[in-house]
Amino acid sequence: MADQQSDLSEEFIARQRTRLEALRRQLLGGEASTTADDRAAEEEHGEEAREFEDTAQSMAQNEINQSLHDVNDQRVSDIERALRKIDEGTYGLSDESGEPIPQGRLEVMPEAILTVAEQSRRETGQ
Repeated sequence: MADQQSDLSEEFIARQRTRLEALRRQLLGGEASTTADDRAAEEEHGEEAREFEDTAQSMAQNEINQSLHDVNDQRVSDIERALRKIDEGTYGLSDESGEPIPQGRLEVMPEAILTVAEQSRRETGQ
């Protein structure tokens, strides 16, 4: 990894820290809310007769929820890594190559820890 310094301003990095912390709270709070909603629905309707369609719909919803959970887990992990990078003074530099991540990318995706090309390779498994 290249030994570079990020050329991001301290003000920008401070704003990003605030955004990252809020995003982490939102993601973790949203997941807790979904779990609580599922539990409340089960308690409310647990004794009712169920149709096959209800079971199929429930299974499909569980698959969707698991996929969202997996995506959110990765995002929370990236958020936590970005917060550590702020503490280390390496925020804005790729974890993979050490190359600067464009400020525009960080504005759109504050948890970005890779360049666009590196992220694309990560997502396609290359």
